[in-house]
Amino acid sequence: MSDAAAWDERYASGGFAFGAKPNLYLEAQAARLRPGMRALAIGDGEGRNGVWLAERRLLVTSVDWSAAGLAKASALANARGVSIRTVVADLVGWDWPVGAFDLVAWIFVHLPPKDRAVVAARAVEALSPGGLLVLEGFTPAQEGRRSGGPRDSALLWSAALVREHFAGLELLECLEGTVLLDEGPKHQGHAEVVRALLRKA
Repeated sequence: MSDAAAWDERYASGGFAFGAKPNLYLEAQAARLRPGMRALAIGDGEGRNGVWLAERRLLVTSVDWSAAGLAKASALANARGVSIRTVVADLVGWDWPVGAFDLVAWIFVHLPPKDRAVVAARAVEALSPGGLLVLEGFTPAQEGRRSGGPRDSALLWSAALVREHFAGLELLECLEGTVLLDEGPKHQGHAEVVRALLRKA
């Protein structure tokens, strides 16, 4: 089974694997958001983050490799009276538009190192001048916790990796430590994460 097929199966099982509410760190950026901003939510799965951004009247593109997840994202948007553009694609092979977004939401997207480097570079290129990148990811300290995240340590984030991959962006904030997750059945309990806010010059 491919990774995309595995996620299709997970999302098709009913309910919302990571809840229908937005990620708390993304939500904390609400004061920085303005109606009409163009937002890209990568790895948006069932749409909790993209739909929340659309509710703030941003123009949202949600990209994920799971068609099942994005079908639920579209349904969630319809139920909440907003619209999002969904794109079923592998982030590595996707034809990223350059300079097209004022915000990139990178929430719990964990990729192999080579793929992570490619996608990070594309995300930087996709930002418009002054655009923001909001990131949250699990760190190696998450090992052994049952609150979510990949088991392969190579997929995990760190503050050092944030600085490495986004060296061309202004680092506004970078926090690494313990948070309490309450994001659907798959993200519950204390977790070790890095949270970062960056801006393109």
